[in-house]
Amino acid sequence: MAQLLIVHHTPSPNLDELFQAVVKGATTDEIEGVEVVRRAALSATASDVLQADGYILGTPANLGYMSGALKHFFDQIYYPCLDETQGRPFGYYVHGGNDVTGAVRGIEAVTTGLGWQQTAAAVKSTGTPDKSTLEACWELGATVAAGLVA
Repeated sequence: MAQLLIVHHTPSPNLDELFQAVVKGATTDEIEGVEVVRRAALSATASDVLQADGYILGTPANLGYMSGALKHFFDQIYYPCLDETQGRPFGYYVHGGNDVTGAVRGIEAVTTGLGWQQTAAAVKSTGTPDKSTLEACWELGATVAAGLVA
């Protein structure tokens, strides 16, 4: 069975809405053969990453960058996972008050360094999530999960 690891930092109701939509997409009954593992960014480990076949990352944009929690996650897993996770699929979502550019740049820099392959469009959200944003998060979850069994 394939495993999808969702690593997230979800400190606000807006981010929780996005996270829940991603999980619903990844766990839809239409996709079989994928175990979805959820880990808070501060508790996710290199072992979690090595066991997974693909990843979804979620973070707020804080002061122009990804959350410290997601940055800590990357710092902990980067070298232990660098060689063994090259080419694995991933997607991500980011939510900010008014701008997510720096957070997006940071995530893309680290995942490029890891050699991960983005297989779904990123969800970049500001303000209160609307229906189209939540649908995009559902699609993100479903797309990355379905790609693991294709």
